[in-house]
Amino acid sequence: MNKFEIIEDLLQEVYDPDFPAIDIYNLGLIRDIKIEENYIQIIMTLTTPACPSADLIMNLVEQAINDEYPKDKVEVELTFDPLWSPDMIKDEDLKRMFE
Repeated sequence: MNKFEIIEDLLQEVYDPDFPAIDIYNLGLIRDIKIEENYIQIIMTLTTPACPSADLIMNLVEQAINDEYPKDKVEVELTFDPLWSPDMIKDEDLKRMFE
C-alpha cells in the first residue's frame, strides 16, 4: 500500500461525533489529500460551517496521521466551497439514509 492509500485508510477511522456511524472519509468530508516529501495536507469540509465539533475533528485527523507518520508535518485545512451535502457521501447505502 502506498502512503496515499494508508492515509485514506487512517481517515476512515475518524468519525464526526454527529454522525458516529459513518467515518469522515465516506461521509464525504475529505476534499483532497496532498502529499509531499515530509508534508501532508488534508483539505476537508464539515457538514456545516457552524459545526461545534470542528476543532475536535480536525485534531483527530491530524492525530491519526501523526500517529502513523510522526516525522511528517500535517496540516488540516477547512473549506466550505462547495458546502457539504449528502450527495458527497461515498457509500450509496449510507447516502440513502439522507434521502
